[in-house]
Amino acid sequence: MVKVNNNFQKLPGGYLFPEIGRRTRAFQAENPPKSIIRMGIGDVTRPLAPAVVEAMVKASREMGKQETFRGYCEETCGAYDFLRFAIRDSYRERGVEIADDEIFVSDGAKSDCGNIGDIFDRDNVVAVCDPVYPVYVDTNAMAGRAGDYDGERWTNLVYLPCTAENGFFPALPERVPDMIYICSPNNPTGAAATKEQLKVWVDYANEHGSVILFDSAYEAFITEPGIPHSIFEVEGAKTCAIEFRSFSKSSGFTGNRCAYTVIPKALIRDGVSLRDMWNRRMGTKFNGVPYVIQRAAEAALSPEGREQSMESVRYYLNNAKVIREALSGAGLTVYGGVNAPYIWCGTPNGMGSWEFFDRLLREACVVTTPGAGFGPSGEGYVRLTAFGTYENTCEAMERIKKMLSRQHFLEDLPVCFAHSLRSHTQQT
Repeated sequence: MVKVNNNFQKLPGGYLFPEIGRRTRAFQAENPPKSIIRMGIGDVTRPLAPAVVEAMVKASREMGKQETFRGYCEETCGAYDFLRFAIRDSYRERGVEIADDEIFVSDGAKSDCGNIGDIFDRDNVVAVCDPVYPVYVDTNAMAGRAGDYDGERWTNLVYLPCTAENGFFPALPERVPDMIYICSPNNPTGAAATKEQLKVWVDYANEHGSVILFDSAYEAFITEPGIPHSIFEVEGAKTCAIEFRSFSKSSGFTGNRCAYTVIPKALIRDGVSLRDMWNRRMGTKFNGVPYVIQRAAEAALSPEGREQSMESVRYYLNNAKVIREALSGAGLTVYGGVNAPYIWCGTPNGMGSWEFFDRLLREACVVTTPGAGFGPSGEGYVRLTAFGTYENTCEAMERIKKMLSRQHFLEDLPVCFAHSLRSHTQQT
């Protein structure tokens, strides 16, 4: 009789975002006239850049002609030279030398962050920031590296608390991990690591033979000087780090599906090239991203495409500013939204994350993401995304401020917080 992977049975409930969708659909079914504004899942709303659309149209026409038709991509790393060269050149512009055959194009950073575990032994110790993007945790749980779930955390994972007290960037752990997930700018907190902070981890990984799995999917949103866009801007990173990047948020490709992973040839563990292992894995399990999409990604990296895409990035960052100012003005504690499209908002009066999520949904018709879904240290927070329209963002903030100012909500809050909200409401 066939046996299944019992590690799947250890996963608690459903994946975070489907659960948010389930609660939202249930509320909408019970309240059909109410208009819901979604600020939970980080999906983009702005259209693709004109240069990207033109490239897709041109490539689609090529696929309709015998002389320009493309089948399987048989070029290096399963990606066309034109895209790998464009990615390589984008690194060069930041002073980072990456060889084109160290770049692997895929259908998403989410896929790569989960699939990268294929090249690592099951017995490796995994460290994750807390709170953390759930894919890092769940995929390692599926692979059997996480141990058992005790109702709050996994027994074999090394949790790296990221709290307001440490600026949402972790300290080195007591137990040495083999695989270390770091995301900067961070999802969900919006915090971005400095070069000095990353250097500490690079030195640590090189000293102990660990590998840093660096997710920089949101690097395009960095606005402050001195914040690295790539871990390879840090000296020593090429011998200890793998970097994941995506076109999803920087260029609006959530529906197009295109990303890339960089594994330097200098990264050797257990006498084996991790670059070569990943190349073997990709060649076996993946047939590449469609030609039309790779041409679109190439266009997104062109000077014209980047400037057009940055218009959308600036649009979302302005939304983030609106959210930050509105929520902080209403008396809530907020973080992020400066170098990232996410705002990390403390719940009032120590209210639970899911409780505040439900109240925002029921009383303001605004969907957020409960921080508890990102790990134990996420309790007491909700995440809001800036990927909506400007109009919906402003409307959502007005709804939340009104909800917070209502008498029945104020009765649940401490006197000082309630007084602050009343004063803000009277002023506005």
